[in-house]
Amino acid sequence: MRYLPLTDQDRKAMLAKVGVADIDALFADIPADKRLKGLVDLPRHKGEAEVERILGRMAAKNVPASSVPFFVGAGAYKHHVPATVDHLIQRSEFLTSYTPYQPEIAQGTLQYLFEFQTQVSLLTGMEVANASLYDGSTGTGEAVLMAHRVTRRNKAVLSGGLHPQYAEVVKTLSHMASDTVVSAPAKPLGDEDLAALIDDQTSCVVVQNPDVFGNVRDLRPLAKACEAKGALLIAVFTEVVSLGLLESPGAMGADIVVGEGQSVGVGLNFGGPYVGLFAAKSKYLRQMPGRLCGETVDAEGKRGFVLTLSTREQHIRRDKATSNICTNSGLCVLAFTIHMTLLGEAGLTRLARINHANAVKLADMLAGVKGVEVLTKSFFNEFTIRVPGKAADVIEKLAAKGVLGGVPYSRLAPKAGLDDLILVANTEVNTDEDRAAFVAALKEVV
Repeated sequence: MRYLPLTDQDRKAMLAKVGVADIDALFADIPADKRLKGLVDLPRHKGEAEVERILGRMAAKNVPASSVPFFVGAGAYKHHVPATVDHLIQRSEFLTSYTPYQPEIAQGTLQYLFEFQTQVSLLTGMEVANASLYDGSTGTGEAVLMAHRVTRRNKAVLSGGLHPQYAEVVKTLSHMASDTVVSAPAKPLGDEDLAALIDDQTSCVVVQNPDVFGNVRDLRPLAKACEAKGALLIAVFTEVVSLGLLESPGAMGADIVVGEGQSVGVGLNFGGPYVGLFAAKSKYLRQMPGRLCGETVDAEGKRGFVLTLSTREQHIRRDKATSNICTNSGLCVLAFTIHMTLLGEAGLTRLARINHANAVKLADMLAGVKGVEVLTKSFFNEFTIRVPGKAADVIEKLAAKGVLGGVPYSRLAPKAGLDDLILVANTEVNTDEDRAAFVAALKEVV
């Protein structure tokens, strides 16, 4: 039986106290086209065995990434995760623990968070990193809010090469806070002039590298333009493995670096969980969201770890909190840290080189398909191709032939008018046979 402790009279009293006429009014901020018009098309109730059969049939419609040639990226990448990672994170002391609310007795947790922060700082070229955020997209939103606090301005400029879903998160948070967002148009070739959009009211410029189309950027000129206007440069990445080969955002002048760490240690799990990486210059330390672990010594002089900074609303006064959504993704952090430790600097560099070489090899092969144009000239492991007709139709036809050939850009940005573009990713897991199957299928489709 459903447990409904409130009476109709209770509900009326609660709504009156809030100051709304009915329950629907509580959802007024959710756009009408995002709300369900009725019940979900599922049976109202079934027995356990029947539910298993129904869900099993539904699950069978999915094509697992490991079952066919797979070239999907756009913010979620298939990499090899060593068996050691899963073996270790499934130890009960890791798997069942959550956040260190009593940090002094969670030395093991604090130590791996400290190691994680060190790894992220080295990867990004920044002075400090926090103990993670939920994912890259919400982390980007947090970075913009942090820039507003630092500069005391409330206008963000977004690159047209920023992942559209990341941009939507920033716009949603900005809308609720009445902040201003200026978005540059999407340009697949990466030829945008963001410096021209910076004025004296600009808090920050958000730019992705490599961008959503795969273009690798030199952030130095933009960093100088931001500095001249008193704005912060927020550098975003969706593919953390790229930092094993490309110059770090910190070395190019970024003030805040944020991105997605899923590629290292965390497999594709039907959309999550992910892990947000967040780093910044040390002078902005106290405006960072989330937690920061530090190293110290105890009363006996022995090495120990402490929760140095904890600025979320569950730990301090709500009006002083830098974030209300900054619980760290602890288990994913541990997976990231183990995998990165196994790789080491030399291993990460080698992995990055293999990714790049595979992508170059595939781009050359696709360029030879009649009617297909490779648009991205400088890339890491992901690039954009233009195909005849609608890219979404091409992807469906490729899937019917047993190849998951990438992500149509129109799926990420339906209103951008770039319906003939496909984002193609090629990592270390793709073989020569996979690439040949992709090319053969594409020739038939186009």
